[in-house]
Amino acid sequence: MASVTLNDVCKDYPGGIRAVDRVNLEIADAEFVVLVGPSGCGKSTTLRMVAGLEEISDGTVRIGDRVVNDVAPKDRDIAMVFQNYALYPHMSVYENMAFGLKIRRRELGLGRKQIDTKVREAAAALGITELLGRKPKALSGGQRQRVAVGRAIVRSPQAFLFDEPLSNLDAKLRVEMRSEIKRLHRQLRTTTIYVTHDQEEAMTLGDRVVVMHGGTIQQSASPQEVYDRPANRFVAAFIGTPHMNLLDGRIGRGDSGFTFEFGSAAISLPFHWNTVAEGRVGQDASLGIRPDAIGFPQNSAAGPGNPASLPARISLIEPLGDRKDLYLQVATGCPWIARVDSRVSVAEGQECRLSIDFGRCHLFEPGEMGRNLTADLAVGLN
Repeated sequence: MASVTLNDVCKDYPGGIRAVDRVNLEIADAEFVVLVGPSGCGKSTTLRMVAGLEEISDGTVRIGDRVVNDVAPKDRDIAMVFQNYALYPHMSVYENMAFGLKIRRRELGLGRKQIDTKVREAAAALGITELLGRKPKALSGGQRQRVAVGRAIVRSPQAFLFDEPLSNLDAKLRVEMRSEIKRLHRQLRTTTIYVTHDQEEAMTLGDRVVVMHGGTIQQSASPQEVYDRPANRFVAAFIGTPHMNLLDGRIGRGDSGFTFEFGSAAISLPFHWNTVAEGRVGQDASLGIRPDAIGFPQNSAAGPGNPASLPARISLIEPLGDRKDLYLQVATGCPWIARVDSRVSVAEGQECRLSIDFGRCHLFEPGEMGRNLTADLAVGLN
C-alpha cells in the first residue's frame, strides 16, 4: 500500500485549454478519497494522470516515495476500474480475473495455484464464485461491475483508481455496489481514489471529499465538513439534495441588529453572525439556506411581527415517503425548496409563513465562487 501525492499538477490541451490547474492533493495510505464535481471539472483527467493514461503537463505525481511522471501505467502498481467494465468477451469470469496475473506471473513470482487462490478469494469476497465459469454476456450489469472490481482486487496494488464505475447501473444496483465497494475498502485498506459526478455517492463513500470546478480544488474535507461548512458558494450549491437555496441581496442594519435584504424583504441575522456582518453594511452578499433549515411555525409568535418569518405560498409538493419536498414561492418572487417530514400537514396552494434555522445557513461573498463568511462560526447556533 502507498500514499498518493500530487504537487502543482497541470494538464494543458492544444488551443490553450487548461483542464487541470495546479492541483495539490495528499492522499494518505489506506485513505478513500472521492473526487467530485460537474462534467468538465477536471476530476477524471486528474485520475488519468495518476494512472499514467494522460501525460502530465506540469507538476509531479508520487505513488509512495516514487515520482511516476515518466513511469508507464503498467509499472505504477495501480489497478483501475472503468465505467464500461472493459471485460474480455471471449473469456470466462475466472479468465478475466486471472488474466492480469497470468501475463505477469514471472514478474510477480506467482504459480498457477497462487493465482487460482487469489481469484477464488476475490470472487468469494464479491459474492461471484458461482459466476466464475460464465462469459460476460451472460452477466447482468451489476455482476459485470463486480467482475471488474474483482480483477482489480486480485492484483493487490498500491492503489485503486475508480472512474465513475457505477454510472451505467440502475439506482438499486448503484446503492448495492456503493455498499460493496465501501465494505471492500474497509477489508482491504488499500489507498483508493474514486471519481464521480454524483454528490450523494461521494458523501456516502469517501473518508474525504474533494470538490473540483474549473480544473481546481474548491474544497477538500470530510463529507460532513463539506456539507456543514462549504468553503464557497459553488460547493454549497453542489453538495446537498435538494440544492441549497441561494439568495442574492445585501447586508443591512435594522432596529435590533443586522439584516439580510433581498427584494422588498429582510431577514434578521443571528447575533453570532455580527462578527462577519460588522463592516459589511450595504455590501452585496448571498444567503444560503439549506432546505431542511426552513420550518413552518404553528403559533402566532412567529407571525408578521417576526422579521425572520416570511410569507410564502406552496406551489408544488413532491412526496418522498419519509419526507417531502415543498416548492415555495416567497412573497418577493424568489423560488425556494424546503424539505420537511412527511407528517407535516400542508397542501399545494397553501399560504404559510416560514421560519429559518440559521444553524444550517451560510453567508457568502457575491459571485459563483463567493467565499463562505460564516464557515468558521459554530454550527447549530441560532
